[in-house]
Amino acid sequence: MAEQTGSAPGAQRYIPPDADTIDELHTIDELRTAAGGCRGCELYRDASQTVFGRGDESARVVLVGEQPGDMEDQKGLPFVGPAGRLLRRAVDDAALDPTHLYLTNAVKHFRFQLRGKRRIHQTPDQVHITACRPWLVAEFARLRPEIVVVLGATAAKALLGPSFRVTRQRGELLPWPGSAQHPEDFQRVPVDSAGKRVDAPPARLLATIHPSAVLRADDQDKAYEGLVADLTVAARALRP
Repeated sequence: MAEQTGSAPGAQRYIPPDADTIDELHTIDELRTAAGGCRGCELYRDASQTVFGRGDESARVVLVGEQPGDMEDQKGLPFVGPAGRLLRRAVDDAALDPTHLYLTNAVKHFRFQLRGKRRIHQTPDQVHITACRPWLVAEFARLRPEIVVVLGATAAKALLGPSFRVTRQRGELLPWPGSAQHPEDFQRVPVDSAGKRVDAPPARLLATIHPSAVLRADDQDKAYEGLVADLTVAARALRP
């Protein structure tokens, strides 16, 4: 496993140069392909592959988690492990249409520690969150969500800044991108291939716990009920 570094070059140099325009050839899929070659921090050295977001660009709800886990790293898809299965159940119980979701993570490579043959999850450091953030910004330039859901502290740090506390404001609907630490990164979105940009449509953001926190909770039933309650707030906030 790669050692932690105090700084990283960041992902910006790996973003396609015309990613901030709208063109039929420049889509989420192109970003996903480009992210496969990202060397913005040291996590790529030990991870099996980059795990980019998945879902339709017209998704009404964007869910942002922490990082891929062991199974996601193997399959190359976000939220396909135990936490992902729990999230899918919670989405159903909250009456969120899964076809309206885009799923991604704040950090696109799996950070882990080897214990024998097992790869044990390690929480990304701020250097990893910062290095990977350009991919998140590039994704949002392609998306027009009505609701953004941040799942856990790492996602909150990536979008809302290190001072935001999920435990204090979970389940609250906040203005998006006004609640972002750097709203200017998400305020203007491209609309054509010439680089024209307009204000992003107003949306709202809701923070809640990561589904993996439910799996670790002493009282899993209570933790799960809380997650579903938060997601239900998001579901009810969608326009009819």
